[in-house]
Amino acid sequence: MSVEYDLVVIGGSPEGVFAAIAAASLNARVALVEQSFKGYRGDCETIYHSTFSHIAHLSRRLDMAVQIGVYQPTPNLDIQLTQVASWAREVNAILSERHAPAVLASLGIDLIRGSGEFCRLPHQAFVVGNKKLRSRKYLIATDSRFVIPDIKGIEAVGYLTPNDLWQGDRLESLPGNLAIVGESPVAIQLAQNFSQTGRSVTLIVADRDLLCTEDLEAARLIQAQLEAFGVEILLESPVTQVLRIDGKKWLQAGDRAIEADEIILVGKRKANIDGLNLEGVGVRFDDRGIQLNEKLQTTNPRIYACGSVAGGYSLSHVARYEASIALKNALFLPLLKVDYRAIPYVMFTNPPLARVGMTEAQAKRRYGKDVWVVKQDFKASDRAQLLGETTGFCKLVIRGNAEILGAHVVGTQAGELIGAIALAMKNKIKLSSIASTSFPWLTFSEILQKLALEWQNQRFKTNKTLQNFLENLFTCLRNFSS
Repeated sequence: MSVEYDLVVIGGSPEGVFAAIAAASLNARVALVEQSFKGYRGDCETIYHSTFSHIAHLSRRLDMAVQIGVYQPTPNLDIQLTQVASWAREVNAILSERHAPAVLASLGIDLIRGSGEFCRLPHQAFVVGNKKLRSRKYLIATDSRFVIPDIKGIEAVGYLTPNDLWQGDRLESLPGNLAIVGESPVAIQLAQNFSQTGRSVTLIVADRDLLCTEDLEAARLIQAQLEAFGVEILLESPVTQVLRIDGKKWLQAGDRAIEADEIILVGKRKANIDGLNLEGVGVRFDDRGIQLNEKLQTTNPRIYACGSVAGGYSLSHVARYEASIALKNALFLPLLKVDYRAIPYVMFTNPPLARVGMTEAQAKRRYGKDVWVVKQDFKASDRAQLLGETTGFCKLVIRGNAEILGAHVVGTQAGELIGAIALAMKNKIKLSSIASTSFPWLTFSEILQKLALEWQNQRFKTNKTLQNFLENLFTCLRNFSS
């Protein structure tokens, strides 16, 4: 009996929709199952938090405008969070229209809404209601949800999650004293943004360091910026108990008791794979998600997965990259492997943090002494001085052969800069080529050329043979010209 589809995508996550559209564009027969889960995220959460960060940054820029002669009509700037939420929902609605059911149907995608599960007998299929979807290959892209940490008393006292903030007028009605529990980028963004609305914010982190996976210098600058905005940061302070006393919420964080009007929990994420009957079709998984190989195959070779189902959380652009690899392997021969070395990441704090590739410590562990580090502060940028955005730096980690191993940027336009660096890494463009490229004046891209020239200068200073040769050469030329 022949199969009906070339690919069945399970999950209406952004990466799932992307994979379905990409497969349909190759003339494959595709079904997209919009599996519904509690706490489904989609792109909307990212859009909401990024919108909040953008508006908070705008308010900061308007506040700074007074310094250069632009005066506000009112003495105090006020962020209306109801309008922020409304704007974010409107943006999300506009973007969602691109993948409306009618649009997907026009591309030849069979859109099926409802919950389903895999079955093995009499033939492997994915069952939704009374319909069996038989396909050559399957792709699981069901996204993830926040998991509430096990804290004594938390359910009785009450709390909010990031998703709750965007329901109704919840954002505007938040009280003035907030405790945010978590160490993820979302927790850090919320802490900084709420502090700019005049609220008192305490960020409670269980880890020893903030942003412990980032470049140390970059992480410390972000922490300093948070504290400059008035955020109190408690490190190594796991929350063990929550109580309500005299109308206030109290958290036991490490060895301290913290008072708050409201608690926002930004827990870890868990893959939405419950009820799919993965055991029945031989797909292995654990608490972190589905087990995959480098080709994004599960332990059942006909079933692939991408995005946060493989590890509880995945950035949208990383998930789309994984989806592109998985669908090509699923539709054709499984030859492609994922390579994360040149995939950039951006956190929309103020200033934003961006990175790609290795940190300095990782590079030195792998390549030893054959590692160079060059850095340019934003205050050395003419454009940054013009805009008054001089906080931050751009750092490159390089091998002796001029290969870029990693980059770390903290500062305005960090996302745009890191994209250009990632492109150079992906195409193996070396720093020596960047040094000979002309960049337009009064742009942030000049920083890249300055970094390349700084690297050349460092190399020259350590090359005594070349220095002596040039000195002798110029001496001969001067004598010859006299």
